[in-house]
Amino acid sequence: MDAGDYPEVVDPSLVGTYPAIAEGGGGFVWDEVLEYRVWCHPERGAVDSEDGNDYYYAFSTYAEAAAFADRTLGAEEPLALIRQIEHIDEPQPGDYVHVKRPRITEWPAEFLQRPRRTASTIPAFLAPNAPKNRLDILRGIATSGE
Repeated sequence: MDAGDYPEVVDPSLVGTYPAIAEGGGGFVWDEVLEYRVWCHPERGAVDSEDGNDYYYAFSTYAEAAAFADRTLGAEEPLALIRQIEHIDEPQPGDYVHVKRPRITEWPAEFLQRPRRTASTIPAFLAPNAPKNRLDILRGIATSGE
């Protein structure tokens, strides 16, 4: 994906207002991008503006976040803060559960290459006739029964 191909944030006026702590785990699907974050680490050479603690800058576009990360010593690659209205939990390898509660989590931005969740994404992923590689459904290259 080129920097300009990443999804827009759902509400640019809210960028920078979300809590720093987000839930862990990928959940496999996404509904909305809330902001793009670049975490900075003083122990890796970032300016120590938070008494030795890591900190982040929030951006409304991936392109802005990537440009900042490229020119900032001690910065990570951009992450996407996303909202999942529903998601897929995997408590044990290969054991998938449809979770129907909203949550906010950070993702590697490249995960946004997957298509946005639709009403059929999770049911198709969990269907008994899903393809052998269920991730192909999330990648948008298969549907259940293929």
